[in-house]
Amino acid sequence: MRYAPPWFLGLCRPILWLLARLLFRIRFHGAEHVPRSGPVLLAPNHVSYLDPILVTMPIRRPLYYIAWEPFFRIPVLGALMRWARAFPVREDEVNSQAVRRALRLLQSGEALMVFPEGGRTVDGRLQAFRSGAFRLALAADAPIVPVTIAGAFEVWPVGRRWPRPGRVTITYHPPLTGKDLPSGAARKARPELMVELARQRIAAVLPPSPQHEESVE
Repeated sequence: MRYAPPWFLGLCRPILWLLARLLFRIRFHGAEHVPRSGPVLLAPNHVSYLDPILVTMPIRRPLYYIAWEPFFRIPVLGALMRWARAFPVREDEVNSQAVRRALRLLQSGEALMVFPEGGRTVDGRLQAFRSGAFRLALAADAPIVPVTIAGAFEVWPVGRRWPRPGRVTITYHPPLTGKDLPSGAARKARPELMVELARQRIAAVLPPSPQHEESVE
């Protein structure tokens, strides 16, 4: 599979940055917490279709993404997603090819983005997290960088056809590793404990009660 070459991504980055500044007054905080090499799992909350692009913008290394399989069936979009290093997973898969591939990527020192909520929020609020990605990161001894996306739901809520101007802030939190867990934590409990730590960090910089319009265009 041929992926988007680094020079192309470098060419697109300033254009995307300018558009995001003009439309969304975007701000990034803590991007230095993403390691420049070695395995890492990025775990953002998921509020809009823009999330993968916005989170990737300040990161200067290739990123792989896990996305739901139905999106890859859409003509053109599916090919673009694969070209951008995304690969599909089905919701009914537990020990799937996608899971094994994700583990191999982390073990080989790559960066992987997974949305632990499993899908976009429908009301702007933080949803329950799934533990699968955190289990993979612990198995690969990969640091986990929780990422908070604030404001993107307001600019592109569920049901709206196109985004609208607004303010978006993305915060990259300090990495979490197994050392952040209680020393006596049972092995089976470690993924869920990591889930709680990541969720707490993401929630800490989210508005207490998201305000948004329900209008559909």
